[in-house]
Amino acid sequence: MNDLPAVQDVTVAAYAPYTVLLGGPPLPVAEDYEARIAREEVWIRDDGDAISALAVFERHTDHLLIFSIAVAPAFQGQGIGIELLRVLDAQAVERGVAEVRLSTNARMERSIALYRAYGFQEMGRRPNPYRPG
Repeated sequence: MNDLPAVQDVTVAAYAPYTVLLGGPPLPVAEDYEARIAREEVWIRDDGDAISALAVFERHTDHLLIFSIAVAPAFQGQGIGIELLRVLDAQAVERGVAEVRLSTNARMERSIALYRAYGFQEMGRRPNPYRPG
Protein backbone atom coordinates (compact mmCIF):
# COMPACT_ATOMS: atom_id res chain seq x y z
CA MET A 1 0.00 0.00 0.00
CA ASN A 2 1.28 3.45 -0.87
CA ASP A 3 0.90 5.44 2.33
CA LEU A 4 2.69 8.55 1.06
CA PRO A 5 -0.42 10.57 0.04
CA ALA A 6 -2.17 9.83 3.35
CA VAL A 7 0.95 10.69 5.37
CA GLN A 8 1.24 14.00 3.55
CA ASP A 9 -2.51 14.76 3.90
CA VAL A 10 -2.63 14.01 7.63
CA THR A 11 0.53 16.04 8.23
CA VAL A 12 -0.74 19.08 6.32
CA ALA A 13 -4.12 18.96 8.09
CA ALA A 14 -2.64 18.41 11.56
CA TYR A 15 -0.15 21.25 11.20
CA ALA A 16 -2.57 23.69 9.49
CA PRO A 17 -3.12 25.82 12.63
CA TYR A 18 0.65 26.10 13.11
CA THR A 19 1.13 27.00 9.44
CA VAL A 20 -1.10 30.01 10.06
CA LEU A 21 0.52 30.83 13.42
CA LEU A 22 4.07 30.64 12.07
CA GLY A 23 3.33 32.35 8.76
CA GLY A 24 4.51 29.30 6.82
CA PRO A 25 4.55 25.55 7.03
CA PRO A 26 6.41 23.91 9.91
CA LEU A 27 9.29 21.65 8.86
CA PRO A 28 7.24 18.40 9.01
CA VAL A 29 4.84 19.73 6.36
CA ALA A 30 7.63 20.03 3.78
CA GLU A 31 9.44 16.81 4.72
CA ASP A 32 10.35 14.07 2.21
CA TYR A 33 8.19 11.29 3.65
CA GLU A 34 8.90 8.90 0.81
CA ALA A 35 12.45 8.50 2.13
CA ARG A 36 11.27 8.22 5.74
CA ILE A 37 8.70 5.56 4.82
CA ALA A 38 11.42 3.62 2.99
CA ARG A 39 13.61 3.79 6.13
CA GLU A 40 10.66 2.61 8.27
CA GLU A 41 10.63 5.84 10.29
CA VAL A 42 6.88 6.38 10.02
CA TRP A 43 4.36 4.66 12.29
CA ILE A 44 0.78 4.97 11.02
CA ARG A 45 -2.40 4.63 13.07
CA ASP A 46 -5.01 3.24 10.70
CA ASP A 47 -8.63 3.45 11.82
CA GLY A 48 -10.10 1.34 9.05
CA ASP A 49 -11.32 3.91 6.56
CA ALA A 50 -8.75 6.57 7.40
CA ILE A 51 -5.29 7.12 8.75
CA SER A 52 -6.04 8.99 11.95
CA ALA A 53 -2.50 9.79 13.01
CA LEU A 54 1.17 9.15 12.47
CA ALA A 55 4.47 9.41 14.25
CA VAL A 56 7.76 10.06 12.50
CA PHE A 57 11.01 9.26 14.26
CA GLU A 58 14.71 8.75 13.74
CA ARG A 59 16.83 6.04 15.29
CA HIS A 60 20.17 7.17 16.69
CA THR A 61 22.74 5.08 18.56
CA ASP A 62 21.91 6.59 21.96
CA HIS A 63 18.37 7.95 21.53
CA LEU A 64 15.21 8.01 19.46
CA LEU A 65 14.34 11.42 18.02
CA ILE A 66 10.70 12.33 17.44
CA PHE A 67 10.48 14.31 14.22
CA SER A 68 6.70 14.67 14.08
CA ILE A 69 3.46 13.60 15.66
CA ALA A 70 0.42 14.39 13.55
CA VAL A 71 -3.19 13.63 14.42
CA ALA A 72 -5.86 14.30 11.81
CA PRO A 73 -8.20 17.07 12.99
CA ALA A 74 -11.25 14.75 13.14
CA PHE A 75 -9.39 12.52 15.62
CA GLN A 76 -7.82 15.19 17.85
CA GLY A 77 -8.76 15.35 21.52
CA GLN A 78 -9.08 11.56 21.88
CA GLY A 79 -5.70 10.82 23.49
CA ILE A 80 -4.12 9.63 20.26
CA GLY A 81 -1.09 11.92 20.70
CA ILE A 82 -0.33 10.27 24.03
CA GLU A 83 -0.84 6.86 22.41
CA LEU A 84 1.74 7.77 19.77
CA LEU A 85 4.21 8.86 22.45
CA ARG A 86 3.77 5.47 24.12
CA VAL A 87 4.45 3.71 20.82
CA LEU A 88 7.64 5.73 20.41
CA ASP A 89 8.71 4.93 23.96
CA ALA A 90 8.21 1.25 23.15
CA GLN A 91 10.30 1.68 20.00
CA ALA A 92 13.11 3.16 22.09
CA VAL A 93 12.99 0.25 24.55
CA GLU A 94 12.90 -2.26 21.68
CA ARG A 95 16.02 -0.66 20.22
CA GLY A 96 17.78 -0.51 23.57
CA VAL A 97 18.03 3.26 23.92
CA ALA A 98 17.12 4.97 27.16
CA GLU A 99 16.22 8.39 25.82
CA VAL A 100 13.56 9.88 23.58
CA ARG A 101 14.16 13.42 22.34
CA LEU A 102 12.23 15.99 20.36
CA SER A 103 12.39 19.60 19.29
CA THR A 104 9.46 21.88 18.66
CA ASN A 105 8.77 25.52 17.99
CA ALA A 106 8.24 27.53 21.18
CA ARG A 107 5.09 28.98 19.64
CA MET A 108 3.47 25.54 19.29
CA GLU A 109 1.87 25.71 22.71
CA ARG A 110 -0.61 22.84 22.24
CA SER A 111 2.19 20.49 21.28
CA ILE A 112 4.34 21.63 24.18
CA ALA A 113 1.44 21.07 26.58
CA LEU A 114 1.01 17.51 25.24
CA TYR A 115 4.71 16.75 25.65
CA ARG A 116 4.79 18.17 29.17
CA ALA A 117 1.66 16.24 30.16
CA TYR A 118 3.39 13.09 28.97
CA GLY A 119 6.47 13.85 31.05
CA PHE A 120 8.95 15.51 28.71
CA GLN A 121 11.15 18.15 30.31
CA GLU A 122 12.43 21.21 28.51
CA MET A 123 16.20 21.08 28.22
CA GLY A 124 16.77 24.43 26.54
CA ARG A 125 15.82 26.80 23.78
CA ARG A 126 17.73 27.97 20.76
CA PRO A 127 16.76 30.01 17.75
CA ASN A 128 15.81 28.21 14.58
CA PRO A 129 17.60 29.69 11.59
CA TYR A 130 14.55 28.98 9.40
CA ARG A 131 11.66 30.11 11.55
CA PRO A 132 11.16 32.58 14.41
CA GLY A 133 10.40 30.94 17.75
